[in-house]
Amino acid sequence: MTLDLDRGPFWFGGAGIGNLRRPVDDADARATVDAAWDVGIRGFDTAPHYGLGLSERRLGAALAERPRSEYLVSTKVGRLLVPGRGGGDDLASGGFAVPNDLVRQWDPSPSGVRRSLDESLGRLGLDHVDIAYLHDPDVYSLTDGLTHALPTLADLRDEGVVRAVGVGSNDVGALAAAVETGLCDVVMLAGRYTLLEQPAAELVARCAEAGVDVVAVGVFNSGLLGSSRPAPDATYEYAAAPGSLVERANAIADVCERHGVTLPEVAIAFPRRAAAVRTVAVGAQTAAQVRENAERAVVDVPEALWDDLRAAGLLD
Repeated sequence: MTLDLDRGPFWFGGAGIGNLRRPVDDADARATVDAAWDVGIRGFDTAPHYGLGLSERRLGAALAERPRSEYLVSTKVGRLLVPGRGGGDDLASGGFAVPNDLVRQWDPSPSGVRRSLDESLGRLGLDHVDIAYLHDPDVYSLTDGLTHALPTLADLRDEGVVRAVGVGSNDVGALAAAVETGLCDVVMLAGRYTLLEQPAAELVARCAEAGVDVVAVGVFNSGLLGSSRPAPDATYEYAAAPGSLVERANAIADVCERHGVTLPEVAIAFPRRAAAVRTVAVGAQTAAQVRENAERAVVDVPEALWDDLRAAGLLD
């Protein structure tokens, strides 16, 4: 892929400003995106799934006066937003603190993919996005996703509507199957190639062989690696972290401390060591989180730390 994904310290992940797990007001969401721009971030990822379109609308508004040639935007297809019953919120079904006046509808058909992208462009206020991912096809129908939706994305790329296409998922098998179609320029790999665990190591190596770029997301494993030591209420996969993983995270933190760096600093650095990983995407819900992660991203991690982690059996 000729598209350069290295856009600042990392890509901005837009789930947080879509009210992931808790409300974020418009002013704070805008300040968060502004802070991302101020620290040099020029890659922004979002999706219709994030807050039932709220993330796309907020991101588009915050970028509206920025020079379009200076940044990249990725969004996702596969889930259409259609009218729902309303009267409640999306927390239980989707994980976002927004009204449930819309619901997600899986539609991998060519018309559904094109409609999804058109509606995303409307919410973003853009005439194009740079990358379009098929979002979580494994949750619905991987077969339909790879035989209908992904070829449609490839057609859109060939038509010049988007610059690159791929699949985003936390399922290693789904991404491996997508890479083998030969249609992907890039995959977004969520939470499966992190400092804590690397079940996608073979997939990342295969991507390097196939010339498929990887954007690694979920580098903090839903919060477990997000502080110098796992918090008492640390989460993993958006639920209470199992004791065994908390113990492992603490053991990794021990090694980090001996080398004068912190767990989240090393968590951001780890995926980038792989040849196929072009960048990481890190989400935020406040401007302070963006600035803190930008500082973490430029920390020089000693090479000896990786050797010590491997020697301790804490890194494959």
